[in-house]
Amino acid sequence: MERDNHQEGEAQGVKICGPPSASNPPGDTLATSLSLLGNHLFPDAVKRNNSASINKEETADSLSSDVSAEEQSLDAEHISNQLTELETEETQNSECHNNVSTQQSDGGSEEAAADNDQSDSGEFVVTMLAKAKLEEQGIGVKGRSSPLLEAGTQESPAFISHRDEDVTAESWRQHRKHIFVLSEAGKPIYSRYGSEEALSSTMGVMMALVSFVQSGDNIIRSVYSDGHTVVFLQKGPLVLVCVSSSRQSERQLRGELLYVYYQIISMLTQASISRIFEHKKNYDLRRLLAGSEKILDGLLNLVDSDPSFLLAAVHCLPLASSLRDSLSQILLKAITPNLVFSILIANNQLLTIVQEKTVIEDTRLEPADVHLLLNLIGASSAFQAGEIWTPICLPLFNPDCYFYAYISYLDPPECTVCLLLLSTDKEAFYAVAECKRKIEEAMAAQNSLSLIAKVQSYSVSQVGVSDLRHFMYKPFDVPDNYRQLTQFTSPEMEAPYGSDEEKMRLLDLYRYMHSRIHSTSRPLKLIYHVAERETLLAWVTSKFELYTCFSPLVTKACAITAITKLLRWIKKEEDRLFIRYPPKYSTTPNPSKSSRGGKSDQQDSTDNGFLSLL
Repeated sequence: MERDNHQEGEAQGVKICGPPSASNPPGDTLATSLSLLGNHLFPDAVKRNNSASINKEETADSLSSDVSAEEQSLDAEHISNQLTELETEETQNSECHNNVSTQQSDGGSEEAAADNDQSDSGEFVVTMLAKAKLEEQGIGVKGRSSPLLEAGTQESPAFISHRDEDVTAESWRQHRKHIFVLSEAGKPIYSRYGSEEALSSTMGVMMALVSFVQSGDNIIRSVYSDGHTVVFLQKGPLVLVCVSSSRQSERQLRGELLYVYYQIISMLTQASISRIFEHKKNYDLRRLLAGSEKILDGLLNLVDSDPSFLLAAVHCLPLASSLRDSLSQILLKAITPNLVFSILIANNQLLTIVQEKTVIEDTRLEPADVHLLLNLIGASSAFQAGEIWTPICLPLFNPDCYFYAYISYLDPPECTVCLLLLSTDKEAFYAVAECKRKIEEAMAAQNSLSLIAKVQSYSVSQVGVSDLRHFMYKPFDVPDNYRQLTQFTSPEMEAPYGSDEEKMRLLDLYRYMHSRIHSTSRPLKLIYHVAERETLLAWVTSKFELYTCFSPLVTKACAITAITKLLRWIKKEEDRLFIRYPPKYSTTPNPSKSSRGGKSDQQDSTDNGFLSLL
């Protein structure tokens, strides 16, 4: 069940074909605008489709659901009673339609300006230790830029080839998914493939199309052409566009655009971006994001290959509950005032997290914020250089302010176990570094690093269910007073999904099932889907969300029996698979003040170097 803050503005589409008017622009004029964009992105499709229609979006509340599904029984012993509610589907090719989906405006524009009392706090800094080590690797700290941005300056050959790719070549058009970011003035900010300069005219056409539809009091949301889906998302002064040839739904693609937006916000804050474009609407934001392309590229690679983003959940490393508890206690004994989160990560998976109880009374750390942190840490080997102290914005926690992140690997040179400490005090580096020293000493005394090194993800064969190839399980039955992260568990992908192509194909099938389960027009509780090479079953209840993949000859009855056994195994192993009760601590009477927008800290640092660049 996708979080509302990841899928904003979703509404049911109603097709309206009426005479041209101010709110319903002529079809031929709109088609002309589309052809300018289409000639570059998918020229053949536009030539074959000469007409376009407008879909105006109404609010979801005004439309009745096509189906009403009663909540299924939560007892695994009674799964067999659900057979009559399964929907059998055969793989089929759907026809492509060339239409434009727009949403009727509510009479006002989205707030782009941030409150004066919620200016971003702190300027980009890095400790002298980290700075020296980064400079030794040829990564100097330049001007007022952040190590977040500097981390992306060491480019791999593959990364450079993407930046230098010829945007007029057929190979450029054949990419599975393009992502573009531009400003309201049509200034290019980011492109996943090809340089922004070479795509400036294309982005200008995109912005013209957005403005053209806005002139009719509508908001363009998507364009469907032969084999392609184009999704638009406007967040304040930024416009994000996705052009995809995958089977993903519009809702899923819009969620990926939100992740790109959140990653940009994590480096600059929403308040800074709004203030910059208020002063100068045609400002080139690339000046502040220079070097961050690798971070954005890495995020999009993760979105394509990691189901965590699809499920909006965090993947925990399976760990014996005794070891996880001992690690949590080590973190609990190494705290300092204004320390909000202490997080241990291994192999890009969560080991444990302890959190300030006063902060989580206001709000909780969302999976999307953790995904951004994990992507940042894995974006470059520069973070393995030493102790990094840098501001980082958590967009879903508070998009206008910074936390101050202490990042350090505990097991050099392997660099698989990373410690991440988040504080609200920009002057707390030495106090937080002392916490890290205490954690290292305690882990050495308990031989924790060697125990962690032996931990591996589990195989689907350990479940003991025949014909089960893979599954993804996301629990919902978590005590709300703990306000913990949404988590999921999944085994390693094994044969026949060993190759990258087969892994992507299975993920595409999961995405298709996910889109059917969470369809806004006809949501389903249970789906039994027979594909060409496998059989899949998806089931969502108030307590969990489950996606399973079986061998192709498995029947409905066998799949139901297998799921019964799987749920029993997960229940037995849940203390090892999940963080059930994250520890909490208290350091100060109100440690969340600066992170939630306290005036005193922000007024001291309202000029963080951004406006001086204008």
